[in-house]
Amino acid sequence: MTNQDARRMSLDAAMEVLARRREQQVVVGTMTANGVWRQKSPHELNLACIGFMGGASTLALGVALAQPERDVWVIDGDGSLMMQLGSLGTIAGAAPTNFLHIVVHNGVYETSGSQPLPSQAEVDFAQMAKGAGYAQTASFGDAEEFDAALDELLAADGPTLIQLYTRPEDRFYSARPTPPGSTPAMAKMWPPVAEALAR
Repeated sequence: MTNQDARRMSLDAAMEVLARRREQQVVVGTMTANGVWRQKSPHELNLACIGFMGGASTLALGVALAQPERDVWVIDGDGSLMMQLGSLGTIAGAAPTNFLHIVVHNGVYETSGSQPLPSQAEVDFAQMAKGAGYAQTASFGDAEEFDAALDELLAADGPTLIQLYTRPEDRFYSARPTPPGSTPAMAKMWPPVAEALAR
């Protein structure tokens, strides 16, 4: 299944399907998916991965290994994952059964101006994850099909990667210089999540 062959859902529809299953999972989101996810599922266990593109999956892996009794989801981008493909092997090798890896595959680097992803018409992250050793993988381009299959995927042991073919929507991420003496974004976001995990 290629990008050219796949039907594409909206990012809003994809996040709505996930939000309906949200309970007490830690959710690590990155880049353009963050804003939509926060609207659909505001929660104290949302952890935004901002400022180190490609790091969301390994950040989520660390949380999953430290909190084996809690489900951990990562909402990754195709451009972000492309920058750190080695994380697929690391995650598969660690084999966290509580790990769900959502890849929003819109075929572009949406955060920097919607430049096409290299090999965007052929690259298939579900096949890559399967080859790396993920327990299960799936791909969807239709929100209703995703909705119908998600409960079964969530019930099985991970690590699981779900590739969601979505439409580019020109939600640009605007990076701004960090003011001198200010606290980095991740340092601000992590303490409330850590406190919630400790309860």
